[in-house]
Amino acid sequence: MKWTTLLILGFLCIIFSQCSSSNDDNPDTPMDEDTMDPPTMSMYFPPITGGDWETISLETLGWNTDATQALLDFLQEKDSKAFIILKDGRIALEAYFNTSSASSNGPWNSTGKTLSAFTLGIAQEEGFLSINNASSDYLGSGWSSLETAEENEIKVIHHLSMTTGLDYNVTNSNCTTPNCLTALHTPGTFWYYHNAPYTLTQSIISGAVNQEFNSYFNSKLKNPIGMDGTWLKLGFANVYYSTARSMARFGLLNLNEGNWDGTPILSDTNYFNAMTTTSQDMNKAYGYLWWLNGKDSFRAPASELQFPGKLIPNAPDDLIAGLGKDDQKLYVIPSKGLVIVRMGDDTGEALLGPSSFDNELWEKINLLIN
Repeated sequence: MKWTTLLILGFLCIIFSQCSSSNDDNPDTPMDEDTMDPPTMSMYFPPITGGDWETISLETLGWNTDATQALLDFLQEKDSKAFIILKDGRIALEAYFNTSSASSNGPWNSTGKTLSAFTLGIAQEEGFLSINNASSDYLGSGWSSLETAEENEIKVIHHLSMTTGLDYNVTNSNCTTPNCLTALHTPGTFWYYHNAPYTLTQSIISGAVNQEFNSYFNSKLKNPIGMDGTWLKLGFANVYYSTARSMARFGLLNLNEGNWDGTPILSDTNYFNAMTTTSQDMNKAYGYLWWLNGKDSFRAPASELQFPGKLIPNAPDDLIAGLGKDDQKLYVIPSKGLVIVRMGDDTGEALLGPSSFDNELWEKINLLIN
């Protein structure tokens, strides 16, 4: 095992044992005062086009406004660029840091895995594929270095749940050429956070719908909910870039279980529920490319170990999350009607997804919302 991996594992053990500047927008002065009583508020969806987005004040929500500045100071200290809290779809807090603004685009990194999982669900609902079919049905034979019989044992669901069994001990874990894809474990028997099998989900979608992934994604997900942004190829990886508000739009869609203001974007409730609940027995904190809180154990990227306790102890148990490199965060909390977005630079941990920053951030958020 490489020494960098050993350092990461040691750092993770310490983290989780401990757990068992100016803004362009002034968050204390919302654009519009919303005086609706929070318990009776209906869900709000921003218009598909234009920049209008209804706001609600912290005072109206009964939140602790005295905790606002400490939260913003913490975010700025941690090299954040954008932060948004939606309450029932309305903007309760929005802040930008370090020369960023509402029009700035940033990388989702692995938070974008959730976009692929959602789009794959749409393709299945439309009858183009089945997640229980062999990946080779859509990628073609020879997409890996495995023998045909071995290759056919890998199903689409294994890509979604990080259980393909492909060898992650490779020079470039993003590499998707056949020579990089060899067998290590029997599919479905071992969980490991391996980027290459995830990246192939986009090729699976493309092969199934007979259309470029980006085009299908735009027509079925991006455009119907008014997102901006684009996928950019960075080596083998395909990384989504957008504004923070677009990430918040996608979070709002998932808060409403695939429905956008009465329009079903993904109406297959069985798939949505499977996507946002434990997908296998080895990492209870992982669905279909979504991270899950409230479980009694979890595994982390770059680790073969299982850690006891919740993924984010300070966060609500029903939180689901997209978590990306450099602490890109998309939190969806159904019990509280919240969507929370953090975009920015590395907070100092340089990890691939979950980190101690999650727990530290939720400590600050709880002081505001509780």
